[in-house]
Amino acid sequence: MQIKQLFVYPIKSLRGCSLHETVLTRSGFPYDRCFMLLKVETDDQGNRRLRNMHVPHFPEMALFLTDLILPNSEDPNGKIIVTYQIPPVSENKGTKTLEVPLQPGVEGLEELEITMHRSSTVGYNMGSRYNDWFSECFGYPVILAYIGQNRRKVLGSMSPSAHNDASGGLLSNIIPFFGKKADNDTVLTFADCAAYLVVSETSVDEVSSRLDDGYEMDVTKFRPNIVVSGAEMPWEEDFWGELAVGESGARIVLTSNCVRCVSINVSYETGTHGKTENEQVYKKLTKDRRVDKGAKYNPVFGRYGFLKGDGDVPIRVGDPVEVTRTLSERTTFDWPGLASSSR
Repeated sequence: MQIKQLFVYPIKSLRGCSLHETVLTRSGFPYDRCFMLLKVETDDQGNRRLRNMHVPHFPEMALFLTDLILPNSEDPNGKIIVTYQIPPVSENKGTKTLEVPLQPGVEGLEELEITMHRSSTVGYNMGSRYNDWFSECFGYPVILAYIGQNRRKVLGSMSPSAHNDASGGLLSNIIPFFGKKADNDTVLTFADCAAYLVVSETSVDEVSSRLDDGYEMDVTKFRPNIVVSGAEMPWEEDFWGELAVGESGARIVLTSNCVRCVSINVSYETGTHGKTENEQVYKKLTKDRRVDKGAKYNPVFGRYGFLKGDGDVPIRVGDPVEVTRTLSERTTFDWPGLASSSR
């Protein structure tokens, strides 16, 4: 098997960027989900409330493309180019673009406590220059938040070290993490619950076979980081426990299934929940892919993983992939209070 595609998502729930090469780190690919959007709401007492924006609840997020310009001699900070496509996209009604610094300074920025799936960290309000642009596109007020050097803790038994805690068990891993930096070596940005999502191209092709002739499943709707080609059978990845990837043989420990939500139905054409039969992928998968006892109502597609060992390991499209450990039975999804992922 080999690596077929690599993806990074610099702003959570917006469309991602395809990469030819990058490096593996403990908290994911560099710049993956280091920004996220928050909807500004007001409660009955007039107080500001910030709501995390995820694509299943805000399908219009699928209308935003991102392009990653890595740091270079001319621009040592790099940037994200965000393009908003006015729907319906096929009618070419126009676009708007915004440049966001990839590594902005945080001095003087408002600090925000951001909790995702009971795991908290501190983010930074990027300010009116960016918030106003996104607010105009969405039609309601939003804030662009940056995570900086802060990270979130992995909860439940998702982390490879979950059962090796110094206190003697799993309990300490289900206590929410508050603060600026996690002292655990397995940490997250604004990704839902793992550093990496690995999917098999063979299984993507199997999903395509459920659609009408001429239609293919868009793998990016599954929001993978690593797409592996060459698996002999669809769904064999359910039993992958560990992969060796790249020329260095870096190990990725696969700790959990990715249990799905309706985000895989979102139309990239309209930024709404898809209504055609070929867009009802979630329904098609519920027929036979509800195979995780920890999330019995949600279909499974892909495996969550974490880097084992030191970080900054080069990885590129075309690199070999070997399954170095298989499981005798499927893992059970275990993240307190979370039953599905939108990535």
